[in-house]
Amino acid sequence: MCGIAGFCNSPKNWKENIEKMNQRMYHRGPDAGGIWADDTANVVLGHRRLSIVDLSETGMQPMHSASGRYVCVFNGEIYNYRRLRDKLLKEKKITAFRGTSDTEVLLEAIEAYGVTETIKHCKGMFAIALFDKKTRRLTLIRDRIGEKPLYYGFVHGHFVFASDIGSIRVLDGFDNAIDTKVLQLYFIHGYIPAPYSIYQNIYKLDAGCMLELDPPYKEPKITTYWSVREVAKYGQAHLFQGNRQEAADELERLLKASIKEQMVADVPVGAFLSAGIDSSTIVALMQAQSSRKVQSFTIGMEDPAYNEATYAKEIAQHLGTEHTELYITAKDAKAVIPKLSWIFGEPFADSSQIPTYLVSKMTKQHVTVSLSGDGGDELFCGYGSYASINRIWGKMKRYPYGIRKLASKFLVGNPLIRDNQLLQTKAYLLGAKSPEHLYELSNAQEASNLHIALEQETYRYKHNSVPYGALSDPQSSIMLMDMEVYHPDDILVKVDRTAMAVSLETRVPMLDKDVVEFAWTIPMAYKKQGNEGKLILKDVLYRYVPKEMMDRPKKGFSIPITQWLLEPELRQWAESLLDYEQIQRQGILNAEAVQRIWRDFTERGNWRIQIWYLLMFQSWMLDCEKMYIG
Repeated sequence: MCGIAGFCNSPKNWKENIEKMNQRMYHRGPDAGGIWADDTANVVLGHRRLSIVDLSETGMQPMHSASGRYVCVFNGEIYNYRRLRDKLLKEKKITAFRGTSDTEVLLEAIEAYGVTETIKHCKGMFAIALFDKKTRRLTLIRDRIGEKPLYYGFVHGHFVFASDIGSIRVLDGFDNAIDTKVLQLYFIHGYIPAPYSIYQNIYKLDAGCMLELDPPYKEPKITTYWSVREVAKYGQAHLFQGNRQEAADELERLLKASIKEQMVADVPVGAFLSAGIDSSTIVALMQAQSSRKVQSFTIGMEDPAYNEATYAKEIAQHLGTEHTELYITAKDAKAVIPKLSWIFGEPFADSSQIPTYLVSKMTKQHVTVSLSGDGGDELFCGYGSYASINRIWGKMKRYPYGIRKLASKFLVGNPLIRDNQLLQTKAYLLGAKSPEHLYELSNAQEASNLHIALEQETYRYKHNSVPYGALSDPQSSIMLMDMEVYHPDDILVKVDRTAMAVSLETRVPMLDKDVVEFAWTIPMAYKKQGNEGKLILKDVLYRYVPKEMMDRPKKGFSIPITQWLLEPELRQWAESLLDYEQIQRQGILNAEAVQRIWRDFTERGNWRIQIWYLLMFQSWMLDCEKMYIG
């Protein structure tokens, strides 16, 4: 795990700038740093290293291929690198390797097979910047699901890229304006979906994509080498033909193989254990394949409504792991809040970012790598919203779309129901054309009515580009929407940024290429029946953990943020951020709308998730202002 950065057509002070970029992402790689520039300094690469595989100097970056043709900086892990290494040796593409790092194997595979063919055979999480000295082409590559971040764009005409958007912001003369067209999307989701960022002319490279840039480094060409949408369509057209037990057998085999590869490291490895189905499955399969006790980690809270630590401890004891738990207080959690805008670099407002940071900080005291259970809900139909959309659409589709559209247009904003939030929501959703559209509207409804941002124009993005009926099963279509947007742009961002803030590498076995591709072939009846989801994942877990130990309501990884914001300390902090005159001066948000939303919460108890979105946006804004003033 590392951080990468670089730029093209570099200014005269290129060395100072790349060193600043590296320093800004020091937390991503505190073990070592390196820079490289071509003879004319037209292409500059920077790297910060968190040593995981091959701790010696032979694993240092930027790294050159044996022939000297290629140089790269690499963030992530290639889990099947040993098989690739053996293939290269067997085919005599190389006689010997200098070290044991996956980066060296990656470079020699590219030398032997080319970039595209190599990436197709790499299983892992990665963000790669590769420079070909022969063609002078710069190539950026991001992993299939989007575990590792990669920003790119232009600053004063210079092409730039980095793992951390904060590393781009420290460049001399950076003055890219806020892209106000992303704000509507931000206030819908609490994050900014790829390919957009908070700044104009700075973008996120989409998952499964490759960017190629040739001299004079002005016009990037982006291609897709792997698409979860295409994988889902193919899987649904080629469903698994065996029975549910046979499907569970295959899923268990694939998960074990993924976990075995992801447990490989030259540093201590552990796992998060939240007591949910997903993390419990990962820890169970880790322990089943380990000759020693797996280290598992969880955090708890004194408030029983938010505490799963007691259940996690029971599971850990049953599996025989070496378990560590930390009970956090409201004071611990509140102390994290001032760090969030720096950690994420742009507005990000999933409040579980706070406990995720705290469990990462505690875990880092014991191990350098931690496996997590993310991905289970999106791949195996775990979210309750999937059943809700299916139920609502089942009722709505009885009536012709034309009639529903007219009724929606008439009712939305009608003075008779203006103050009835439930009726307003139902009226808004009546205009849905399909289950996918219904899911999109259910996310957008609240933010659309609040008019928080002054700029109401927004971008098209993956949610409103999913073809209606892309998959024959509506719940599968909605799962696909989450795999394309919510999972990479919220869940994976949250885990990567909070863990890397404390120099902890996280790995996600359920996002293994083979697991993901198999998951889309599993019939829905094996995933969900009635309101119960993740059936096949439970089939695997119950081979290791008794069902009765898991048969309880899920609390989730959350904190009582609504309660805390009404307490004096955080309320004062919040009101200072939402100050009417300050927002008016900034000229980006609707100050009256912001005040109305806040009063509706503090005076009438009407909580909206957009309140946290606002606080995280304003906290980020003030940090920006301090930086520019400084």
